[in-house]
Formats: sequence, C-alpha cells, structure tokens
Amino acid sequence: MAATAGAATIPLLTPYKMGQFNLSHRIVLPPLTRNRSYNNVPQPHAILYYSQRATNGGLLIAEATGVSATAQGYPDTPGIWTKKQVEAWKPIVDAVHGKGGIFFCQIWHVGRVSTFGFQPNGEAPISCTSKGVTPGLDGVDWSPPRPLRTEEVPLVVNDFRLAARNAIEAGFDGVEIHGANGYLIDQFMKDQVNDRTDQYGGSLENRCRFALEIVEAVANEIGAERVGMRLSPYASYMETGDSNPEALGLYMAKALNKFKLLYLHVIEPRMIKINDKYETVHSLLPMRSAFEGTFISAGGYNRDEGNKAVARSNTDLVAFGRLFLANPDLPKRFGLNAPLNKYNRSTFYIPDPVVGYTDYPFLEVPA
Repeated sequence: MAATAGAATIPLLTPYKMGQFNLSHRIVLPPLTRNRSYNNVPQPHAILYYSQRATNGGLLIAEATGVSATAQGYPDTPGIWTKKQVEAWKPIVDAVHGKGGIFFCQIWHVGRVSTFGFQPNGEAPISCTSKGVTPGLDGVDWSPPRPLRTEEVPLVVNDFRLAARNAIEAGFDGVEIHGANGYLIDQFMKDQVNDRTDQYGGSLENRCRFALEIVEAVANEIGAERVGMRLSPYASYMETGDSNPEALGLYMAKALNKFKLLYLHVIEPRMIKINDKYETVHSLLPMRSAFEGTFISAGGYNRDEGNKAVARSNTDLVAFGRLFLANPDLPKRFGLNAPLNKYNRSTFYIPDPVVGYTDYPFLEVPA
C-alpha cells in the first residue's frame, strides 16, 4: 500500500479512465517509426519491443502503419492492408495484451512524402497537390506527386476504413488516424500545400473535409469509442505549414466532438528562443478546452514537465517518444525518479532487429 500512496503524489502515475479503457497511469508510448518491418510486414522482433514497453493498464500506440500500397514513403515501415500483414500483427498485439496493455494502431498515408521507388509500378505519389517536397530535404530525392482527382478521394477514405477494420481483426483495441507531421491528411488540411479548387480545397472547412470524411468512415466502421486522431496544426514538417494554425486546430477539435472521438493526440508547438529563454508563443489550451474527449499531449516532455501538465489539467495523458524508446520501463523509472538511459539517435531508423531496438537495459532494482 505504501507504494500506491506514494504514487498518488506523482500525477503521471495516477489512474485515468479513457472511455471504456481503465488506464493505470498517464504515460503513453506514442507512434514511433522504427523501419524494422521488412517488406512492410511486421516482424517477430516487434513482439519483444512492444511487450517490453507494455504495462498493466498502460496505453501503447503502434508505429505509423500504411493503409494501402500507395501509403509508403520510408523503408521497411509496416502496413495493415493485406491478410499477411494482419496475421503478422496478431502475435505482437497478443504480447501487449498478455501484459495488460491497451494497444492502438496508428494508420497513415504519407501522400507526397514518398518517391517513385516506394510506389506501385513506380507511379507518382498521390497528394492534394502537384507541389512536391523539395528534393534533398532530409537527404531524400522526393518525387513530384500527382493530385488526387475528386472522384478518387473516396477510394482513399475507404482505404482508411478497411485498415481500421483490419486493425480490429488483428486484435488492436482501436486506431489512431494519423493527421499530423506533413503526411497525406495534413497535406489536405494545410493551406501552404493544398491548392485545390474542388470541395477539398480553399476554405478551412473544405481543407478539413478529407480528414473528417476519414474520421466518419473509420468511426462508423469500428465505433468512435475505439478511434483517436493525431494532429500537428502548429508544425510545418515536410514543408506542410498553415497560415492560421490556431484556427485550424480549434476547428478540428470542435469538429471531432461531433463524432464523439475517444481521444485527440496533439503535438505541442515548437519552442523558440525569446530573450535567451526557450518559450512557445502558441498554446494547446484552446484545443484542450474545446475537445470533449481524452487529450494527449506530445512534444519533448520530461518527467517534471509531464507531471506539471497533468497536475494543471493542461492534458489528460502525456506521450514520451524518445524517452520511452530508450527506457522500456519508463513508468517504473518515473515512479522511482530513477536515472534514464540516454537514447541513441543513430540507431532509431536502422533495420537491425536488436541494436537500438530491444537492447536498451531495464532498471536493476535491488530485491
């Protein structure tokens, strides 16, 4: 009992009810691309990776997972559009559930963040636009995309719906729709990329139409109580920025309420240096206040910042990416305020099934 009483003073380690899911703490593993799913098929080594980070009542979100053959833009990222992929996910999901974890699958389409080499028959990547990512950005020779025709958009919406159904078949507890980080949904939402003149371009409502059609299709397919969404209105990843991120974020937070979405997962605005101090000129609080479901914040949090955010009710849950990657027992370390393993950025995206993946040490606590 003493340990439980002590945990009550650590906001991140307090329980939380997220819809039908009873979480034992507020520390979330966010989706982290690891490039170890050879030929877009999840591999057995992911069983150990995810189960290492699973706790009884802890929320894990699987790495971004492609919804179709055109969704890929990076080497060896997993998919969930074929029977083989669904079957490969099953033992991974089972291992997380075996430890009492709650496991969501992030479903994505990269859109223009791709090359001919990743596309079926070497075709052009699809997007809302013909404007490509500047070749050479992040060291990749990005290929110019082709804009989806208006009548093709529902086909992509349907790919997300089928991917969500497949995720449930694989045993996942739910899905997170990837609407962040400059990928396809974000490309449609952001006015610096979307130059369409049909019902999917122009006004804020039109630019968000594609995103909300996907939300509606996925929620209708598997139930809104199993659906979350990730957004990054303030970011300009992959040259995907917006002239009015506050309006975009607030519009989406309110629009998602209509579907009674389970959670909204938002990437914090970037810190900038103001008078020798790092500050952010934007805040997620308007989105937090507007959204009626569970709110998850992500963006370089440490233990103290996460505790403060929960204690002040600025968020319900906090996602820790690099820290959780390098510390499979992160909730235990936070509970003990123990030292953390340092992450090694050079092994984040290599194909090795062990190094930088499942070989980060656990805390050795004397018996």
